Amino acid sequence: MNKLFFGDNLHVLRERISPESVDLVYLDPPFNSNANYNVLFREDGGAPTEAQAEAFRDTWEWGEHAAEAYEDVMRASGDVALALKGMRAWIGQNAMMAYLAMMAVRLQELRDVLKPTGSLYLHCDPNASHYLKLILDALFGPSGFRTEISWRRQSAHNDAKQGRKQYGNVRDTILFYTKSDKWKWNTQYTPYDPGYVRDFYKHREPGTGRAYRLSDLTGPGGAAKGNPLYEVMGVKRHWRFSKEKMDLLISQGRVVQTKPGTVPAQKRYLDEMPGVALQNDWIDIKAASGREALGYPTQKPLSLLERIIQASSDPGDVVLDPFCGCGTTVEAAERIGRQWIGIDVTHYAVTLIEARLKANHPNASFSVHGRPVDLASARDLARRDKHQFQWWAAWRVGAQTYREEKRGADRGIDGNILYKNGPYGDGRIIISVKGGEHVGAQMVRDLRGVIEREEAEMGILVSLAEPTQPMIREAADAGFVTRSAHGRLPRIQIATIEDMLSGRMPKLPPLPIPERKLTPSIRRKDKDQLELLLPFEGEKIIPAKGVFVDPRFVTLTG
Repeated sequence: MNKLFFGDNLHVLRERISPESVDLVYLDPPFNSNANYNVLFREDGGAPTEAQAEAFRDTWEWGEHAAEAYEDVMRASGDVALALKGMRAWIGQNAMMAYLAMMAVRLQELRDVLKPTGSLYLHCDPNASHYLKLILDALFGPSGFRTEISWRRQSAHNDAKQGRKQYGNVRDTILFYTKSDKWKWNTQYTPYDPGYVRDFYKHREPGTGRAYRLSDLTGPGGAAKGNPLYEVMGVKRHWRFSKEKMDLLISQGRVVQTKPGTVPAQKRYLDEMPGVALQNDWIDIKAASGREALGYPTQKPLSLLERIIQASSDPGDVVLDPFCGCGTTVEAAERIGRQWIGIDVTHYAVTLIEARLKANHPNASFSVHGRPVDLASARDLARRDKHQFQWWAAWRVGAQTYREEKRGADRGIDGNILYKNGPYGDGRIIISVKGGEHVGAQMVRDLRGVIEREEAEMGILVSLAEPTQPMIREAADAGFVTRSAHGRLPRIQIATIEDMLSGRMPKLPPLPIPERKLTPSIRRKDKDQLELLLPFEGEKIIPAKGVFVDPRFVTLTG
């Protein structure tokens, strides 16, 4: 069952996930706690400052996709359509409305794939949690709401810096809903408070040293409640247990009479108590850090997901995360014996999850869906999302680093491959991806110029379309690598998507696996910037701004 999907979760939920087939949904959709809150409510057509636009960079905007999502909800009608329509009339057609429309249509599908005994946990921040709760109430009914969990992810946060008049925001909200009143539930426990243990478990058993407390053995309500009447250690009372059960407790040394004539009490050992039933204020789980942290901006700790999964599913159940990001949900499910489905719209995330599972669970069995497997699906990806197509195509060649989306001009570089070139030092291959239907010789000339500018050894032009004869001649005219420790290597090669999908790959030098280390950038200016170190046989290669490392070439251990 374990499946990882690359693609839009809305399409995957509609086309690939069967109705009522999932036991638990956890979703942590994109939200930006650091965005200027007013930007979320700016009507389209306004003129935000550049700073506002940058703060809003990674939040959904009102556009064609948001409008389609809104119309899908309206066509489905029902309470959620009424709720969303009212919100649009109230808050206007803006970024927040786009976010709510995109979420509402997906939450509809998530409700439909849940089994009647299923549960849904929505992880969100204070900017949108109150709106999302209204949508969830409309979808699941007010009776489907179980609780609002507050997760304190850190002990302090300097939200008041630079004179900002605000309380420090140290918590996230997790909304817990169930599809029916017959949901699965496994009570989770937390350790007793040390003060409680000190005050109540103050007895120590001679010989073993076990801590215990004494609890009442008399039956509440006496005879009126049907409690049996008999004598224990010279004391006649209505007891909460049958005489047979009482005799067993006495034989086990679990009944204590502190002095003759006093009412016997039951020993309750501290080491046999499960702890305190888990409440909805979670302060004992810290944000992902140390070896667990992958540098992913929205990564959640494994222990948080393990707690949710253990509480609301049983071994073998199916857990679904439609925004699976760096894969914490799927790894938590894998660790504790659940089946899982993960969906993410970015090829980088899918590659990261693959690498994470292979590193931490080498025996894990799972399948990856949504990557192009033929020319038609490659063309479809290029049409839908040119950036994801570029990343996938560069990955297919074997890129070790990529340029980041939304970083302006790519300067002709979509990916890089690094290799050892014998006595000539480190070699570099530049990858340029062209996903259009029209290609020409100028593209080859441009790549040649990039190679010369960057002083790289080779270049690969990855093309969705078949190359023209002038392109082939231009590539041949570039000649061969002048300083090569690996024989004659063409300086420029053209690799078509069709060729690569058929197993015909460009001619490359041997590519040794580099020493791998994941080191998140220490810069905090841009949380979404993943600036990693890729040591290559003792030499640190630091990608430029806007460049990140393929997860296959970093160490991923938790």
